Amino acid sequence: MASIFTRIIQGEIPCYKCAENDKFFAFLDINPVQKGHTLVIPKKEIDYLFDISDEDLGEMMVFAKKVAQAIKASIPCQKVGVTVIGLEVRHAHIHLIPMQKEGDMDFSKKTTFPDDVMKATAEEIQKNFNA
Repeated sequence: MASIFTRIIQGEIPCYKCAENDKFFAFLDINPVQKGHTLVIPKKEIDYLFDISDEDLGEMMVFAKKVAQAIKASIPCQKVGVTVIGLEVRHAHIHLIPMQKEGDMDFSKKTTFPDDVMKATAEEIQKNFNA
């Protein structure tokens, strides 16, 4: 059975898409810890990040770097933090989180934003990604 992330890539489940290429996809986390919290995933369904081939993992990190640069251009922050956590979705993913301080990456403090804010945030990240 396809993971929820695969279903998002296939358009079966809506998302706030930020970036995409032939191998990778980036979209806003629906339970973010900060505004602009973005997930980067491979389009190929692989459960564990370190099961991705070396070549594809390198390409994924370069893609994530470009997404992080777009986030930083879109959301006022000092840096964009990166973490790989989560066991609930069996599809490799990287979290990119705008931060002013380390506590901004506290996953015990998830929040929500209205649809219009999420849509505008994703559009701004996508615009900067494509610039």
